[in-house]
Amino acid sequence: MKKYHSFAAFFLALALLLPLGAARASETDASFSVTAQAVILVEAATGDVLYEFNADDRRYPASITKVMTGLLAVEAVERGELSMDTVVTLGDDIYSEIGVSGSTAGLEPGEMLTIRDLLNAALIPSANEACNALATAVSGSIPAFVDRMNQRAAELGMTNTHFANPHGYHKEDHYTTARDISKMSVEAMSHTEFRAIVSSGTYTIPPTNLHEEERVLQDTNALVNGSKVSGFRYQYAIGIKTGFTTPAGYCLASAAEKGHRTLIAVLLGGNPWYRDGAVVSDNYFTESRRLLEYGFNHFSYKNVLDASQPVDTVPVSLSQQQDYVTVLPSDSITALLPNDLDPALFTQTVDLPEALRAPIEKGQVIGSITVSYGDKTYGTVDLVAATGLERSQMLYLLDRVTWIFSFLWVKLLALVLIVAMALLIARRMVFGPSRRRRRSKKKQVYSSSYRGRKR
Repeated sequence: MKKYHSFAAFFLALALLLPLGAARASETDASFSVTAQAVILVEAATGDVLYEFNADDRRYPASITKVMTGLLAVEAVERGELSMDTVVTLGDDIYSEIGVSGSTAGLEPGEMLTIRDLLNAALIPSANEACNALATAVSGSIPAFVDRMNQRAAELGMTNTHFANPHGYHKEDHYTTARDISKMSVEAMSHTEFRAIVSSGTYTIPPTNLHEEERVLQDTNALVNGSKVSGFRYQYAIGIKTGFTTPAGYCLASAAEKGHRTLIAVLLGGNPWYRDGAVVSDNYFTESRRLLEYGFNHFSYKNVLDASQPVDTVPVSLSQQQDYVTVLPSDSITALLPNDLDPALFTQTVDLPEALRAPIEKGQVIGSITVSYGDKTYGTVDLVAATGLERSQMLYLLDRVTWIFSFLWVKLLALVLIVAMALLIARRMVFGPSRRRRRSKKKQVYSSSYRGRKR
């Protein structure tokens, strides 16, 4: 098999300075920074990292924890274990390990609410007691649910995360990283019900057995809903979850959709909304919005492999039409790249056979091509024949004959036959017909004369 590598060596220094997924996302915007302890920006469809800073530092997630709680509840609904309309009677343990400063929606033990009510209460106003109620509804008990949280985190590749409760109220052994939160958020936002809740901005709990009046819940995420904290609403925002404890600082997992792109930003240890009684410009809502806008403004989808462009040719035998076939990618490969990065700098590794034999069908898979940049692979697709080639029967028969005579024993047998025929011909030329044949003719003449005399 043959392999080709096309890479501009002149730009190797640029490639080393500009690794996709490194802390700086663009050579032309290397000065961009975010005021926070840890941040990461990823593209939701692929999980590609566009920007990061201290993304693997262990931090407390505070109420961003509720993303995992909501995810597990939605997945239980999708499996058919519960429905959004399943009614849950809240137990006496719904305020377990919350503390007096924990955020709540004023739900009460003995109150009957649906899973839909509880999910909205947990994710919109960040009600801790709703998370405890969901934990019991999904897994039978809070400890069992926490075990499932850690199991699901492992399944998502959250290698530096440990959950100790369903709501995020501070505990020393309840920690994660910005990178792990991004993985959790990408998965959660892929579920329609979860996405609809965190992007809604508000929810109304209908009257229950303990409350005659409706209760309107407002989102704590000012990028989605500015009712609680005004001046920060972002028109492209579609979620996700705020968080705050004194050890964690101000935290926000945010998502925004613009055009065909969905970006997810995680900011941990940000600055508060206010300083000295005034709104500050570098708070965690503003910084999250800046981070999302940075992704939208400095990155765009580009073709790193075009399915309409021929890649190579492969020699073909046994066809009278032509002695080669052109190969094309079976599909294009696109990637979200910095605007100043030229796709021509990417490496293309082509895997093709040295030669082929007709017939060849149009669209037949011939080989493959892999596109990469630095240490990141952007995809591998099949290489297919651009045209079909018919086989010539005459060339095929000649090829078969040639193939048969490629065996040593066939060559030896043919040689023996040729030598035998040559000897036979030489003998006839030297000695003429054999004596036996001449005697036979004489005997036939004598017999005929004898019969004549007898008459």
